[in-house]
Amino acid sequence: MVPEKQGISLGRAVGVATSAQGGRRFRQTVHAMSRHFNHADSWAGRARGKRCDGRTLSSHGARALYLVLFSLLTALFLTGTAHAEVAAKRVLHVDSYHQGNEWNDRIVATLRDTLKERNVELRVFYLDTKRRPAEKHIQEAVQDAKRVIEEFRPDVVTTSDDPAAQYLIMPHLRDASIPVVFCGLNWDASAYGLPYRNTTGMVEVSPIPQIVRLLRRNARGPRLGFLSEDTEVKRKELAYHERLFGITYEKTYLVSSHADWKAAFLRAQQEVDMLMILGVGALADWDPADAKRLAEERSEIPSGTDFEWLTAVSLIGVVKSPEEQGRWAAQAALRILEGVPPSDIPLSYNREGELFFNARIARKFGIKDSPPLARAVP
Repeated sequence: MVPEKQGISLGRAVGVATSAQGGRRFRQTVHAMSRHFNHADSWAGRARGKRCDGRTLSSHGARALYLVLFSLLTALFLTGTAHAEVAAKRVLHVDSYHQGNEWNDRIVATLRDTLKERNVELRVFYLDTKRRPAEKHIQEAVQDAKRVIEEFRPDVVTTSDDPAAQYLIMPHLRDASIPVVFCGLNWDASAYGLPYRNTTGMVEVSPIPQIVRLLRRNARGPRLGFLSEDTEVKRKELAYHERLFGITYEKTYLVSSHADWKAAFLRAQQEVDMLMILGVGALADWDPADAKRLAEERSEIPSGTDFEWLTAVSLIGVVKSPEEQGRWAAQAALRILEGVPPSDIPLSYNREGELFFNARIARKFGIKDSPPLARAVP
C-alpha cells in the first residue's frame, strides 16, 4: 500500500541498461580481446616445450591463461558499463478516463512521443471514471493506482483531467515526496487546493465566449442551450461558464446515452436559438456516424463545440489541442527529472486553438462563406 503524503517513496531501480552504444562497445572490446588472445596463442605456441622457471608451459596452461584474461576483461567492462549507463527514469501517467477516449488518448500519445527519446519509461493507468462513475468504483480504481505507484516506483507521476486530481492527488499525493504534473484540469486548479509544493500543471480552459460570438451571427434569437454527457466535470464547466463569462443557458441537456443525446438535440432545435455541444465520452453507446447524419439532416439552429471530434455535428468549432496538454506535461516532467522542483515551474493555461467550419450543416442555413482562416470539417 502506498504510504500517505511524506511517506511515499521515490525509490529508483538502478542497473545496467543495454543500449545500442553499449552493445557496440562490448563487441569492440571482445574483438580487441580476440586479437590479444591470438597473440597470446602465438606466444604460447612458441613457448610450448620450452622451460620457464623450470616448468613447461603446456596447452592446458595456455587455455587457463585465456580464461583468466577473458574473465578479468569482462568484469572490467561490465563494471564500467554499470557506472556509465543509468537505468531509465520512470513516469507513471494516471488517466482519469479510459483508453479509447480521444482527448485523453491524444494526450498519452504526445506524452509517449516526447519522452521516448529521453530514456524515460512511461506506464499508463486508467481510472475509468467516465464509464464507472460510482463512488465505490472510483475508490477501488484509486487503490489500484496507489498499488501501481508502490510497485512501479515512478520518478514523476503525471495525470490528466479532474477526477485524478480530486480522488488521487488531493487526498493521497498532496505535499508528498513524489513530484506530480497534472494536465487537462478544467478551469480552476484551486478547486482541489492546487498547486501543492510537489505539483505543477496545465489548467484547461475553453474558448466559450468566442464560440458564442460566432453562433450569434446566424442565430434567430438570444437563447442558448448546453448539450453534453451527464458528468460531474460537465456540471463544473456549466458553473464556470456563468462565473467567468456571465453566460446563462436557457436550457441544459445532460444525457447518459446516445438515444438521449439524439432526443435532446432534436428538442433543442425548437427550444433554443443556439446550441453548445460539449462532451460525449461518457456515452458508452455513442454512435458518431448516426449523430453526424442527424445533425446534417435536422439542424435548424447554429451549434458550436470546443472538441475537434464533435465538429462533425456542429456548425462551428473553436477547438482545443490535447497535444498541447500532453507536450507541456512531458516537458515539465523532464525538467523535474533534471532536478527542477515542481514548485519552481509555474502553472500554465492552454493557448492553442483552431477554427473549424462545417459546410454541410451551413447549407441548412443558406451560409455559403466560411469564416476567415477556418478549416473545413472533412
